[in-house]
Amino acid sequence: MLSLAEGKILVKLARETVERRFRLGKFYVKRVDEKFEEKRGVFVTIETFPEKELRGCIGFISPIYPLYEAVQRASYASAFEDLRFLPLKEEELKRVTFKVSILTKPELVKVKNAEEYKKKIELGKDGLILVYGNNQGVFLPEVPIEAGWNIEEYLENLCFKAGLTPEVIYKKDAKIFKFQTQVFGEKEPEGEVVEFYADNTSKYSKA
Repeated sequence: MLSLAEGKILVKLARETVERRFRLGKFYVKRVDEKFEEKRGVFVTIETFPEKELRGCIGFISPIYPLYEAVQRASYASAFEDLRFLPLKEEELKRVTFKVSILTKPELVKVKNAEEYKKKIELGKDGLILVYGNNQGVFLPEVPIEAGWNIEEYLENLCFKAGLTPEVIYKKDAKIFKFQTQVFGEKEPEGEVVEFYADNTSKYSKA
């Protein structure tokens, strides 16, 4: 687990990566403290403020880069390479927030039948990865909470995310992996950085 102080460094790094791209016209990886050398899976989410509408979200499920590098690559990709959105403009920087999700190593959910998923997946805690043939779909843990889904709806929409139909979940060669995240983000653009629950509220704003 990372400390809040460490989370603040990573969120600041995510924002600085995008600012640096506008300032210098190019992307490069900046080295930081050696405590971020461990390879971790990471997603960076950019949202509009105060609407909290998605503006970009890309990351790496597998731990293929050191944490400091994964954050920077994911931040750059979320801002400029998420094909669902136009590239971020410099004037938007003061109207968006950055959120960094650090992933645990994905773990295969072993079941004898699809009904067992209901007992082995915890809403708000477990992010999911569906792998079937060449298709893959991923949801971060907060997604079903924000959408108000139950487990069945979570799995069904995971299939849709992977470009598949819901019955795929019942096929023996369909694999579902679960992972957890630790999430740090800005409460407002360039503002205080806090750690978030899956329901998108701050751990430090709850009694």
